[in-house]
Amino acid sequence: MTLHPKVIDLTLDRVHRLLGLLGNPERVIPPVIHIAGTNGKGSTQAMIRAGLEAGGDCVHAYTSPHLARFHERIRLAGELISEPALTALLDECVAKNGVDEITFFEITTCAAFLAFARTPADWTLLEVGLGGRLDATNVIKPALSIITPVSLDHQAFLGDTIGAIAGEKAGIIKRGVPCIVGPQSEEGLAVIEARAERLGSPLLVFGQHWHVWEENERLLYQDENCLLDLPLPNLVGIHQIQNAGAAIAALRFLGRDEAAIEAAVTRAEWPARMQRLRRGSLVDLVPSFELWLDGGHNPAGGEAVAATLARMPKRKTYLVCGMLNTKDVRGYMAPLAPYVTRLHAVTIPGEKNTLPAETTADAARAAGIEATTAGSVVEALVAIAVQSPAARVLICGSLYLAGAILRENG
Repeated sequence: MTLHPKVIDLTLDRVHRLLGLLGNPERVIPPVIHIAGTNGKGSTQAMIRAGLEAGGDCVHAYTSPHLARFHERIRLAGELISEPALTALLDECVAKNGVDEITFFEITTCAAFLAFARTPADWTLLEVGLGGRLDATNVIKPALSIITPVSLDHQAFLGDTIGAIAGEKAGIIKRGVPCIVGPQSEEGLAVIEARAERLGSPLLVFGQHWHVWEENERLLYQDENCLLDLPLPNLVGIHQIQNAGAAIAALRFLGRDEAAIEAAVTRAEWPARMQRLRRGSLVDLVPSFELWLDGGHNPAGGEAVAATLARMPKRKTYLVCGMLNTKDVRGYMAPLAPYVTRLHAVTIPGEKNTLPAETTADAARAAGIEATTAGSVVEALVAIAVQSPAARVLICGSLYLAGAILRENG
């Protein structure tokens, strides 16, 4: 096998070729729920999985990127795939692919389809890797599509306007297949609606066909047939209300009862999305800290974190931040400025596309945040402890940094 010289090269030709050589496993996997969008895909998928499993269904799931270990990407019938099983599948795919070029994501997606086809289950939850129209997962006809909020990210690959990016995300809509649509800008929604109309695909749109909001510390969901009064999501952050709404709309479409829907909201787990770290070596380093971890990395992610911080009890809040050079760093930082005492910038260890710590610090200062640099996350935590031992500390800026933290924390 020859890895394609580009890490990302959006086309479906190589995937179709390899899947054909493998006997087209994507055609026999359990019914698919396909999820695209800029933010909220993973959280929405986690809630749908929790709801389906609470109702007794057996569920496959595919997500990316991984955080601590690669096999996190593939969940077979409710359990993470074993590393020996994944190695065997990848070896099989490499052998079938021969000397032809293929990207890392493409061959791992083919391995996931192979695993899903060989293991019985009731549902397959597929999260798009990048975009949608030309993403390696977009070789199936799903039972249901979901598009979470679309915002600016990956402009080099998807286009530099919301409309262009929404067009790529809407590429997962298939002829006649219903699609649930989370909150969108007018521009993004118009593009999604136009494609759905061309393909005769029914839409269930936030604000039209279903509504979700928080009231009196409860989650309220309403569509034309019901009003549900539920606990708030156990995934932290006001943005999780809209993710829960999309998950509930999906479960309602699938005919699940209120018990399964409540389980979706209250039992879902999704690491590094405003995750409170309560144990581990980094927590033990300064036990007086309130230590959090978040992998958001684009302007919408910064807005979501800022909205969450705004609702928390007042406490000095420090950021330990590392980011990639492919991201809109100023756009991510700007919403956070009113809530941050100081930012300690780090270089993400082992990541070739990391921004140097000083560049991240400069972007923070330009966004109005007092900033300095640190040689590592541990060094930053020690420095913050000297200044404010009872601080709230949020480690943030990249899923790659979040993965490194989960591995280091244990």
